Formats: sequence, structure tokens, C-alpha cells
Amino acid sequence: MATKVDIFSGFLGAGKTTLIKKLIADGYNGQKLVLIENEFGQIGIDGGFLKEAGIEITEMNSGCICCSLVGDFGTALKDVITKFSPDRILIEPSGVGKLSDVVAAVEKVEGTEICGTVTVIDASKCKIYLKNFKEFYENQIKYAGTIILSRTGNISQDKLDTACSLIREINDHSQIITTPWENLSGTQIREAIENPITAEDMAAALLEAEEHAHHHHDHGPDCTCGCHDHDHEHEHEHEHEHEHEHEHEHHHDHEHDHDEHDHHHDHDHEHHHHDHEGHHHADEVFDSVGFETSKKFSDAAIRAALEELDSGDFGMILRAKGIVAGEDGKWIHFDYVPGEADVRFGGADVTGKLCVIGSKVDKAAVAALFGI
Repeated sequence: MATKVDIFSGFLGAGKTTLIKKLIADGYNGQKLVLIENEFGQIGIDGGFLKEAGIEITEMNSGCICCSLVGDFGTALKDVITKFSPDRILIEPSGVGKLSDVVAAVEKVEGTEICGTVTVIDASKCKIYLKNFKEFYENQIKYAGTIILSRTGNISQDKLDTACSLIREINDHSQIITTPWENLSGTQIREAIENPITAEDMAAALLEAEEHAHHHHDHGPDCTCGCHDHDHEHEHEHEHEHEHEHEHEHHHDHEHDHDEHDHHHDHDHEHHHHDHEGHHHADEVFDSVGFETSKKFSDAAIRAALEELDSGDFGMILRAKGIVAGEDGKWIHFDYVPGEADVRFGGADVTGKLCVIGSKVDKAAVAALFGI
């Protein structure tokens, strides 16, 4: 079985060591760990630093073996695996090393499996570091599977938004964790690194639940949803009415579908409904849109936005769901179906997420409605 490897990149002072300590204390529960701290600055040039490989044990911490590798990285990494047989190796490279070099070095070592590539970024210094250390900083952002922002609790929303925008210009697909670490458990962070669930994943799962509910509706001879009407315009109108009624009746029964369905990174969010004979159960095309945001909301603002969804100005909205940060430090969870909104407080997420599904959804208008 391959040894799992997590790589924690980031400039000096970004908070890599603090993050790793949090994960060791609460995150990698019960696993046998080895933490490797090493200088990787020249690995892309000469492949090593000293001619002889070796392992230097520096300390034991919370059951974790901490060591520095001296010499050829690949040889020393193999020696670590042979000597300690860890469940997982955590690598903390130099702050000015290129993440791509570290990944390439690990991939050359047989018996390893890279599970997480993390870059820790001080949100307050993102702009200035990109300007002054462009080559290394961009590399660390580009090759990260997860980007974790530090010191987000002490900066303005504008500065946080700027940092996220700058990161997205370089890396538009990896999850960005914006929530202050003290509001998250190490387990939450570790799970987000290994199995990131984006707002688009949440939207896709919600859409799948909606489709599942619609598919299991009994279209008998007395059905009034329009499924037997061959006038498609007439059918479309009836389906709108039926879908609203159907969702009100069944959305509680399928509330848990979000957690039970697999999360697919499918960016094609238009779905047609067919039965096994190829006949349309509904001729409607559904869209889903998802947003990730670090913005803080008030309970009243969320309720007002959900009420506004009933206006019809955003397309025909069937469902909305979200977990967002509240202005008072609490986290707001909400579920919406036409004419009915459930807004409550719950646990924090690694970043705010909200999604909307419906027909001909106006994504820009929905973004403007929530101010994101």
C-alpha cells in the first residue's frame, strides 16, 4: 500500500507550521505520521543538496516523528518510509521553493501517493508578495490543490476579496479556504483538502436531488402536470405550477439526498428528464449555479434575498441552499423553495457556499442579489 503524502507550501510567516500543528493535534486522528521539514530551493536545479543522503531526527511531537532530510531527497524519503512505515508523510518545504518541484520530487519516489497539495497564503500580504516574488508565489498558487488563507479574521472584506480575486486569476479551480482557522476543526480542514466540496458540487447535488424527486413522481392518467399534453408551450406552463407544488410536498423527504449522492465536478448544469422509453417526463431544462464567498451576511439580509427570489426576476427558481458566514460570528444555513425559506444557525464551513437551481437562472442577477 502506498504511503500518503501531504505537501504544505507557502511563504515564510504564512502560517504553515501553525496549520500543520493543528492538523496533527486534530485532523490526522490515530495515524502514524512523519513530518519532514526541508529546504527545496534548489531541487529543480541539482536534485539535491549534499552528496550523501541521510535522516536527522529532530524531535517528537504529539506522536509525530519530525525530521529533516539531509542529502538527496528521493533517497532520504525512501529511507523514511522504510525506517518508520508511516501512514502519512507531511512535507513542509522551504517558503521560497516551487511547489511544482516538490510534487515532481515526490512523484519520482515509488510507494508514495500525493493526497494533498496545500499552499498557505497570508491574505494580508497576497498582493505585495505577488508583486515582489511573482515567479515563486504564482507557482505555489498554480499547483495547489487547496489554498488556505491565513489571518482572514483581522483584515477588511475588501482586502480579503482582493486576495481571492488575485488567486483566482492564477488558479480558477482549486478550493480556497477563507474561514478563520479558529472556527474550524483540524478534521474539517483535512477533509476539505482530501475531498473538496465546492459550491458547484453542492449545486449539482441539489439538482440531482430535485431530479430524483421529479423522476419518482407518479405520472398516472389523472396527472395534472402536463406530461401527457403534446402542446409543449401548454405543457411548460403546467409544469411550472406542478413543480412548485411538487417541491413543497417532497423537499423534506429528499433533504438528505445532498449528503448521500456522489459529488461530481460536472460543469454542464443543464439536464433533460426522460423515462426509459425515451418519452419526456418534463420538457423543462434545469440550470444550477453555485457561488463561493467570504462575505458576511446578516440574518435579515439572507431572508430578504430569499424572499426576493419569489419575484421571478431571476428565472424560475426551484431551490436554493447555502452556508454563509454571519456578521455576528455565527454561520447562517438556509434552504429555500418558492414561497418558503428555512433560515437557521449552524456550524462553520471552510468558505461560504450558496447555490440556486431552476429554469433559465440569471446567474449575474442572483450574484447581484446576494452582493457577490
